[in-house]
Parts: sequence; structure tokens; C-alpha cells
Amino acid sequence: MNGKLIVKGLLALCASALIFQNANAAPDKTVSASDECVSYVGRTLVRDDGSVSFDWSGVRATVRFTGTKLEMQARDSGADMFNVWIDETPGAKEQNTLTLKGEASLKIASGLKRGEHFAVIQKRSEGSNGKATFISFTTDGTFLPAAAPKERLIEFIGDSYTCGYGTEAPGRNDPYKMETENCNLTYAEIIGRYFDTDVLHISNSGKGLVRNYDGAKAALMPERYPRVFDTEEKPLWEFTGKVPDIVVIYLGTNDFSCGLQPSIGAWKEAFKGLLGQIRSHYGAKVPVLAVASRADINLAAYVAETVQTCGDANVHWTILQANVHDNDSELGASWHPNYKGHRKVACCMIPYISTLTGWEMPFKAIE
Repeated sequence: MNGKLIVKGLLALCASALIFQNANAAPDKTVSASDECVSYVGRTLVRDDGSVSFDWSGVRATVRFTGTKLEMQARDSGADMFNVWIDETPGAKEQNTLTLKGEASLKIASGLKRGEHFAVIQKRSEGSNGKATFISFTTDGTFLPAAAPKERLIEFIGDSYTCGYGTEAPGRNDPYKMETENCNLTYAEIIGRYFDTDVLHISNSGKGLVRNYDGAKAALMPERYPRVFDTEEKPLWEFTGKVPDIVVIYLGTNDFSCGLQPSIGAWKEAFKGLLGQIRSHYGAKVPVLAVASRADINLAAYVAETVQTCGDANVHWTILQANVHDNDSELGASWHPNYKGHRKVACCMIPYISTLTGWEMPFKAIE
């Protein structure tokens, strides 16, 4: 028998088998972004078409699936950046970043071995950059039940420090850029990783409790606090789901900016209003920690007096001294702390959070 004929015959059989296999392969599966296989941490709005919209910093989606790839259809009202992790618990360093502008199909993962996988997609830029809408997810495998939320939850109410303004910028004189803003490198996420908690960011750069940066006319944080979206007055958040174990308020830098400061009376009234919202939704048992930044020495006095006279025994305060971090290697854009600076800020807050929640302080890296 001719050896060449045998080889050609075998090749033909293999080709036929491959064609048959491809013809009978299961098609890609697509689910809406609100499907039960997708879980979210943060404030979101599920729309009638099954898409999910959000704009606050730090909102994250987790998708569990089998298959070799994961793609996402999404759109953005402006432009936003996202951190991505595949089969890895989110840490200080993301595996990949994605930029969403307009409507696009984004490749989240590819070239995976078949089996169980999960993807975490975190909005790293703040609400003023844009509102993101996740439309659908697609894989060549199947989707699995959503990941369970963590047992612990911390809510952080803040300004640009909590947004991660300039955390990745090379130096303190660099201007703001979306590309160097990363909420995942802030004190809030560092604390969340340390205590293994989910984290809620309710924050906007330049905004204050009673006065915005340089007196800018825009909604203050107490006005933004009850919103679903940072940048839109309606709809309001329904405060459903898990109640935070602790709420941290890190405001005041913008109130005292540009050599000006509000009256103590106005400050107390605004704090009382914000605290009233927290209590109406979460009850009196949730501890509240007010933190005075190092921006102005008078800010510490305001925070201390306000907490001590608010009439709520479950509200507490602490101050960050001027030397909590240096003014050179630990600063990013516009004199905001970079990741090194945020690690030191986190170190100052961790003992208070441990005491107020009763959580032990584990012997582990603060990162």
C-alpha cells in the first residue's frame, strides 16, 4: 500500500473530525450584566433592559464562569478606567487595566484553560469622569452562580483622597489625569484588604462637608450621599442590602482650602445633617469614625468639638498629624498622597477601626 495515500487518508479523517467538532461546538453564551451570575459591590442601578449603571469610585463586578474567554459589552457617558483581575483575589496591583469610552466590546480574559474562573472588574476613576453601564457578558463556556459578598463591609465617605486622585502620578507637581487616579491604592482599599472587607466609596474630588474647594459651587457631600449616582440628583439610593460594620468620614480638606474656613456653627450643622442620614439608614449601633486630615490644624479642633458635642456616643474621631507622611516621595499629583502615603494613612486608621468594630488586628502586610 502506498504510504502517501495512508497519510493523506488520515489527514482527511482528522480534518473531517475537526469540522464536525466545530460544527457541533456549543455557541458562545451571553447573559445580561444583571444576571444572577454577576455580583456587585457598590451602588448600582439595574435598568429595564438588564444593564447595570454606576459611577462611584470603587464599584466592582465579579463574574464566575467556565470557558476560555470572557468578553463584556459596555458603554460610558464619558471615559473611565477599570482594574481587572482574573482568578486572583484583588490586591494592590491589578493584572490589567481597561479604558471604556462610548460603547465598546471589551476583552476581559482570553486563552484560559477550561474550568472554573472568576473575573473582578473595578471602576478606578471617579464619577465626574463618567457613568459606566455594563450591558452583557459573553463566554464560550457557562456562567456559574455569583460570588457571595464578604462578611464585613466598610463605608468610606470622602473627597479626592478617597477617590485615589493622583495615586500613580510620578510627583507632587503633576496635574490630575484619569490615568493616574486609582481608588484601589487608597487608604480605604488598603484597610479593606487588611481586614478582608468589602469597601464602599462615596467620594468626589474637591467636595466638602460645608464648602467645596476654593468655594466652588457644586453639590456638597451631604447632598451627594443619598444618591445612586455621584453626578445625578435622582434616583436616590434605597439603602437596601448589608449594613456597614463601620462608617468612616474623611472630609474637611476642601472646606479649609485656599486659606479659608467655614464657621464652627456651619460645620457642626452640616456634620449633624450627614450623621442624621447615616443613622436613619443604618441605626445607632453602627460606629462612625470622623478623621481630620492634616490639611489644616483648625480642622482637628472642628472635628473634635463636633464629635464631642454631637450627642451620639457611637461617633468617634482621630487626627492625622502633619508628619503622617512626607511631602516628597510619598506624594502624587497636586500634592495628594501616592500609594506609599496612603499606606501610612491606613496604618493610622487601622487601630481605631479594630477597636470600634472588635476586629482583631492580624499580623500581616498592610498593602
